[in-house]
Amino acid sequence: MTATDKTTELYDVDFFCWTQEMARRLRERDTSALDWENLAEEIESMGKRDYRGLRSRVRVLLIHLLKWRYQDDKRSRSWLGTILEQRDQIRMIVVDSPSLRRRIDVDMQEVYMEAKRKAASETTIYLDKFPAECPWTFDCSMDETLEP
Repeated sequence: MTATDKTTELYDVDFFCWTQEMARRLRERDTSALDWENLAEEIESMGKRDYRGLRSRVRVLLIHLLKWRYQDDKRSRSWLGTILEQRDQIRMIVVDSPSLRRRIDVDMQEVYMEAKRKAASETTIYLDKFPAECPWTFDCSMDETLEP
């Protein structure tokens, strides 16, 4: 069994150990023993995971912005806290990966549709009472100078 075969097997048996071994080999510039295919797959999946995290946080933000706007009689400090927390977390993700900001801009309407369904299921508001189009751009949803 070659060194590469052993690292590929390690990937399937003990992922954490595999990550440490790959990191060590990268630092040592030992490219002959790298598990290239799995390394490429893991790097791609890291980017996808970051985007899913951003998308999820924007969805939660939009849910709470909808609740805030359309259930003003039920506004709470908890909702406001969630809005502020999501904005903080979204900002951190976008600072680390600025290109994700452009991608979320493109997907805002799709994320809004998901948020709208969830907001309707959590409230007594019918789905068709919410706007068909997202009332916020990404920048607007993140603007703390405006009322949520």
